[in-house]
Amino acid sequence: MRIEVLGTGCKKCDNTADAIREVASELGVDAEVEKVTDPQVIMQYQVMSTPAVAVDGQLRHSGSVPTRETITDLLGQ
Repeated sequence: MRIEVLGTGCKKCDNTADAIREVASELGVDAEVEKVTDPQVIMQYQVMSTPAVAVDGQLRHSGSVPTRETITDLLGQ
């Protein structure tokens, strides 16, 4: 599973990436988490507010640091 955290590199984006890694590890989900700061890539996903999360190329969350429950849903658990 490939997860992209889309944003400018702000603290919320860092927190989102860290939280996803932590929950994935706890659930035993094999997930590659990558922070994406390139504005052109972010625009391709039509993100209006960050942080945003794309899972396997599909935008799944945007505008806030996702809750643990949301992350679990994103990971398909």
